Amino acid sequence: MVIHSTDGDTVTIVAKPNQSATWRSNQLVILALSVPSLGAAVGFALAGAWPILPFAGLELSALGASLYYVNWKLQYRHVITLGPDAVRIDKGFYLPRHSWTFARTGTGLSVEPARHPWDAPALSLQCGGERISVGEFLSRDDGLLLQQHLRQQLRVLGYSERASHAF
Repeated sequence: MVIHSTDGDTVTIVAKPNQSATWRSNQLVILALSVPSLGAAVGFALAGAWPILPFAGLELSALGASLYYVNWKLQYRHVITLGPDAVRIDKGFYLPRHSWTFARTGTGLSVEPARHPWDAPALSLQCGGERISVGEFLSRDDGLLLQQHLRQQLRVLGYSERASHAF
């Protein structure tokens, strides 16, 4: 998903993975699966098969942990702020963990076409000898949209013409 906003001379582009479900909806799924699972486990425990209770709890705990991990990974963001004098790239979960700031005049976009028709082009911002890839987790349509937004703001420094490979 790519979100583009403008505030005066500053353009902000936020790239984030597609998220099909919120953490709240995942909690509701866990609850919906917990009721019948624990109900059956309690029924078997009352019938004398008590060892099923810890396994039912482990199963639901593993499901909850897996859904939480996936939801956490989907909070990853690339925030590209293009000001009049500087380009700032922030990457992280919930808040920036890595940040880079480049001079606007020396920063350009490098585009490497996708290897497969379903993949997005590989995009990177470069200034001097430093190169920072952006949007590598995006779908094809979102990657092309990010490329379009960046091309409107920055000059293209490199465009690799890679031969397409048959898979």
